[in-house]
Amino acid sequence: MFKLKKLANGLLIASLLTSSIPSFAKNDLNLPDIGTTAASTLTIDQELIYGDAYMRMLRASQPVINDPVLAEYVQDLGHRLVANANDVKTPFHFFLINNREINAFAFFGGYVALHSGLFLHAQTESELASVVAHEIAHITQRHLARSMEEQARRSPATVAALVGSLLLAIAAPEAGIAAIHATTAGAMQSSINYTRSNEKEADRFGIDTLAKSGFDVSAMPRFFSRLADQYRYASTPPAMLLTHPLPTSRITDSRERAQQYPMRRVDTSLRYHLARSRIVARFAGIDSSAALDWFARKSKTHNTDIKQALEYGKVLVYIDSKQYDKAQPLINKLLKNDPLNTFYIDAATDLDLYTKKNEQALKRLKDGLVQLPNNPVLTINYAHALTESNKPSEAVRVLQRYTHDHPDDPTGWQLLAKAYHDNGSSDGELAARAEVYALKGMWNKALNNYTQASQLVEYGSLDQARYDARIDQLRLSRERFSAL
Repeated sequence: MFKLKKLANGLLIASLLTSSIPSFAKNDLNLPDIGTTAASTLTIDQELIYGDAYMRMLRASQPVINDPVLAEYVQDLGHRLVANANDVKTPFHFFLINNREINAFAFFGGYVALHSGLFLHAQTESELASVVAHEIAHITQRHLARSMEEQARRSPATVAALVGSLLLAIAAPEAGIAAIHATTAGAMQSSINYTRSNEKEADRFGIDTLAKSGFDVSAMPRFFSRLADQYRYASTPPAMLLTHPLPTSRITDSRERAQQYPMRRVDTSLRYHLARSRIVARFAGIDSSAALDWFARKSKTHNTDIKQALEYGKVLVYIDSKQYDKAQPLINKLLKNDPLNTFYIDAATDLDLYTKKNEQALKRLKDGLVQLPNNPVLTINYAHALTESNKPSEAVRVLQRYTHDHPDDPTGWQLLAKAYHDNGSSDGELAARAEVYALKGMWNKALNNYTQASQLVEYGSLDQARYDARIDQLRLSRERFSAL
């Protein structure tokens, strides 16, 4: 439904934010409670503040994929794992960055980023889940806070200075790199030893989370082994191998640990392969002919379930290349077999709107929402269909509720701004665009928009009071943000 332009990745930041280097243990999960030591200098509440600030900077500097279908899939996968993880102390947020590099990283506040390139190399959902589970463990065990505390203890730097350096590296890369070098000098060997311990814990807890969540635990060593073999002699390894090195000992230890769990047969995940096909079609940076060739080659070697996902990928390519006559019979067949699949409904809605069948799109989505009330994919598609059908007042009502329930989704605010514009509400449009600025940490632009919106409405009105209250909130947020 929505597509983004590609930007360069932040490899340095990923390498700094993910604890790396390896090793494994053979005993059970009765690890010493060293995670709590970080609380002496960095509280959970502080981590939440730092995580929120970092996420706003990421939205402004990196190509975060705001695709409702992929967002739903990644969030569902991540929270399935979190539900079975140990020592969860924060909420979790999972998101995708449009980057073909194989990488993932975790940061304060429960934020886990996955590069879209992971889907191109992970062959099963369990392999992808093994990466996510590893990153979840970095957060639950507070590895970043502990690592910073250790560095601060061994050098003149404070944890606040180290965090500030990381945030600065996003806002002003050259200054950030210099600051990081200054705050980490002199503690290299101790830092390496500490990150080895972190990786041991993350692998250990990650495999246990995989098992409890119903995934194939052997997927972790299998993915590790294939990645190491593929890039063993590469002059430039992928980002994941720079931030998560894979010596033979780590692969061996993860294999031995996986063997301690009962063997489990895990069925093919259609949703994983649908997500993978969507990324190949829309976020792999290849043209339509190359994407169709990829789907054709894969269809010769996979089972029926995966072939459905490959057909879905073809549908997206045909829609994006305006070959609507080729897309229609394929999506009709997929919907007939699985009418409530949100991947299919999203594609069918796009096709309806492109072929001027707006009423059909609206009916399809309304019927879907009866069966799946408040589903974010269907709701955002319904709002989009309303705006495309010249029904902005109805779209505003839907999007007001959606942005209330999903305040961190830029897509909802962008659509609301358009709906307000089409409905002739200049103040509403300014306010909605202000929220997009705020999500990117662009506080002055957000405040300017809200100030203009307040000046446009009737003096003393409820709208003005609401805008002025939001101005006060944003000013406070700006002060806290600047203080970091």
